[in-house]
Amino acid sequence: MADKLKSAHDNGETLVPAPQGEQNLARVQAVPWLIVIVLLAAVAWLSWRTFFYQEEGDPVGSAMLAFEKQNSLTVFSSRFEVVAESVDNRGVLGIDLLESRQAAIIPATVEYRLDLSRVDRDRFVWDADAETLDVTLPTLKISKPNLDEAQSKVFTEGAYVTRGASTDLSRKNSAQAERKAAAFAKNPEVLALARAAAKDAIRQNLAIPLSVAGYGDVTINVRFDGEKAPQ
Repeated sequence: MADKLKSAHDNGETLVPAPQGEQNLARVQAVPWLIVIVLLAAVAWLSWRTFFYQEEGDPVGSAMLAFEKQNSLTVFSSRFEVVAESVDNRGVLGIDLLESRQAAIIPATVEYRLDLSRVDRDRFVWDADAETLDVTLPTLKISKPNLDEAQSKVFTEGAYVTRGASTDLSRKNSAQAERKAAAFAKNPEVLALARAAAKDAIRQNLAIPLSVAGYGDVTINVRFDGEKAPQ
């Protein structure tokens, strides 16, 4: 380089540096390539993070996300018919002169719900070695029976049924039907069906978020308060 400079000086030549504009243009042209390189690096990192990287997470937290926005979950609905029968006596001065009887077959619906606001972290137990999640549920809540009186079948007997008697008989039968429906809803066989449906619903609600969170095929055991834990 020194020889070239000396030769140029001896020949009377002058070295002229590259114009400033060309240097700025080179920098500008390099910027898009830098952006492309950064984007490629970001895409590669995100792909690795999504498909290959597994962070030690919190399966209980992932499970609770399934219930975060739900206060109540209807797990089972039972529709059945109840029979109610009432008698009405009307008379004068304590003497029964008119007796009427009414029987009614009334459809009723009862729903069984889980109060998810009571399902807190203490109700989850995670076994990392066995990849098993144990969930303990609170007691099911049984709704007030919904009587479909528009679809009821009514049978009335009596020589003469007054309007007042008919109204009283219908009122008594409705109250009786509601009590019978509430008692039937607590039948052990019906409750067993409702609990089984609740357990299936909880397993399905938890399996998807746990799988998305990267825990794979997790065994989910569900039981209610008072039931024995699985062995």
